[in-house]
Amino acid sequence: MLRFLSLLVLGGFIAGTVNAQGLLGFDDAGAAAQLELEADFDSRLSAADQEEWLRILSRDPHHVGSPEGRAVVDFVAERFEEWGYDVEIAEYQVLFPSPRTRELELVAPTRYTAGLTEDTLPEDLSTARTDNLLPPYNAFSIDGEVEAELVFVNYGTPADYEILDRYGISVEGKIAIARYGGSWRGIKPKLAGEKGAIGTIIYSDPADDGYGAGDTYPDGPYKHESGVQRGSVMDMPTYPGDPLTPFVGATAEAERLPREEAPTITRIPVLPISYRDALPLLEAMGGEVVPREWRGGLPITYHLGPGPARVRMKLEFNWDMVPAYNVIARLEGSEYPDQLVIRGNHHDGWNHGAADPISGLVALMGEARALAELAAEGNGPQRTVVYAAWDSEEQGLIGSTEWVEHHAAMLDENAVAYINTDGNSRGFVNIGGSHVLEKMANEVMRDVEDPQTGVSAADRRRARIEVNGAAAARAELNSRADLRISPLGSGSDYSPFLQHLGIASLNISFGGEASDGSYHTLYDTYEHYTKFRDPGLVYNVALAQVAGRATMRLANAPRLPFEYTGLSDNISLYMSEIEELADSMREATLSSNARIDSGVYDLALDPTRNIVAPLKKAEVPYFNFAPLKNALDELEQAAADYADVVASGLPASESVNKLLYSSERELTRDDGLPGRPWFTHHIYAPGFYTGYGVKTIPGVREAIEERQYERVEDEIFVAADVISGMAARVRELVER
Repeated sequence: MLRFLSLLVLGGFIAGTVNAQGLLGFDDAGAAAQLELEADFDSRLSAADQEEWLRILSRDPHHVGSPEGRAVVDFVAERFEEWGYDVEIAEYQVLFPSPRTRELELVAPTRYTAGLTEDTLPEDLSTARTDNLLPPYNAFSIDGEVEAELVFVNYGTPADYEILDRYGISVEGKIAIARYGGSWRGIKPKLAGEKGAIGTIIYSDPADDGYGAGDTYPDGPYKHESGVQRGSVMDMPTYPGDPLTPFVGATAEAERLPREEAPTITRIPVLPISYRDALPLLEAMGGEVVPREWRGGLPITYHLGPGPARVRMKLEFNWDMVPAYNVIARLEGSEYPDQLVIRGNHHDGWNHGAADPISGLVALMGEARALAELAAEGNGPQRTVVYAAWDSEEQGLIGSTEWVEHHAAMLDENAVAYINTDGNSRGFVNIGGSHVLEKMANEVMRDVEDPQTGVSAADRRRARIEVNGAAAARAELNSRADLRISPLGSGSDYSPFLQHLGIASLNISFGGEASDGSYHTLYDTYEHYTKFRDPGLVYNVALAQVAGRATMRLANAPRLPFEYTGLSDNISLYMSEIEELADSMREATLSSNARIDSGVYDLALDPTRNIVAPLKKAEVPYFNFAPLKNALDELEQAAADYADVVASGLPASESVNKLLYSSERELTRDDGLPGRPWFTHHIYAPGFYTGYGVKTIPGVREAIEERQYERVEDEIFVAADVISGMAARVRELVER
């Protein structure tokens, strides 16, 4: 901590100051006026109001389709109407599975019946309000009753299954037990099913998320022994949204797939459990002791199986059609009413949902009220601002996806950008998104003060990189003007905007100094959030300042604050990563095959174990990346020329701004990615086997990773084509 604080001072990060430099998209006079407007905006934000809204909106569990969920919708809509917004409640009819039967028992070599419940705590009054609480389950698991031996698969990632193969262990005909972490939860049953498992159990290991990390709730923020992470296991890397209406909004009249034909519903039953319920199951397992890296925090020796632990699992669901309600609030722009800046956060929760999503929602509401007050005094936005509170995000980004699919043509024509938040916490600002917005995001971080340290949010983030960052990231602090913003995979409501329609997007939060041990459990309550996540909601106000500035600058800038040198630089980084990936895979394959030929193939596994020789892998060919590099050269030159145009202070027109905000569309193709046409963006996508985790230049990267070498050349040409298309668009802007 001393080193961190010293960096804030000795590194030139002077407390209490905001570096008021120019603003991208504004001339000097316009920038001064915008900064003055933002100071007025800040003065209207209230932590006390946000905390009161948080208390009200998280009082009761409020999932999609519930009366309590509708009460949240009405509360939010009424506030927007009071503040002067034109409000619509957009309704969609969506598939919602809720549990009817959940049974799990160990039937051999001993017997144990899992409780599958979470404890009410006297220290947290909200945990006693459970009348509408969804019990722990994984949405979009299929129904099923299965009985089989257990196999421990660690995190259930592709790499974990390679290790199991080395031990000669298969999950075929077995039930896989995996711990949360390592990949998105939906990947675990997806991979297990592909490997032949007939069921999956997922638990939170205390080493990752419990007493191994710190004091557990209510004494500390980490996961209580009975806590269970609910969550969807819909195959969102194929497509998010209502499983029955891909590509079209789930209106009452929409044609629907038969449920048995929906590809995003799991093929095997899956159930989440607590580490309290997992302990007897894991303790009963035998077989080889797990590799050292697989050992968890329970007071047992972890074994791989299969068996002798044998379990029976029975799951049945109510497959209901329920209404999902999106609150859409519109504040008309004074100059460009048809150009839309969209700002969203979901409102539905698995339970009380104080952190996820209500903390982000009340920050959005604080922004919206402040913006409306400015508008009422004659300082409204130049472009139309749309605030959206999405429903059924938790089941698979359903509310936002259905709205985007329903209004795709209008959004393609008019949407400038989408800015997303979800939950919040305290600590360091995190911004991910389209790199055309990277410079604007850096200016926003520069101009917002961190409430704990008094330095700018950007400088606090820089100090963290200096202390904890990788060597390359630390080196960039001096060599690169802007902090990189992270590319986006999936996991929140930006996905349909960015990866389906090619609308430039940002996702914003604070975090890093509080546990998320309450995530998707009964304990995601007002009491937990205000004690451990953000006491006083000071970082909630900071979130409103960051997201509010991004929204206002996009809404007011005479020339939209899009910039392309950051995009070209990040694409260059991703291309280097892919080349390094191919080289490292080639070297590893050659080395592994040589060890197999020589009979030495333990590969860091305990050499005293009985392990199976791995199969030799096909050698990795050399790929021709020249088309990508040539396209990148075009983009780099065009981006540099455009930066010169912006620096010259030339005015913008409505036609120039449309060229700017539609430029992200150049990175998409209508036929989408191989095997998943819903994802049309060829620079950012969720990984097919990572889920939330992003894959950049995904067509090329995943073809190499999955050793589908015959696809690589075609994907290189597609990616080069979209990059060249962006270069042509930027040249068109230069020539204007």
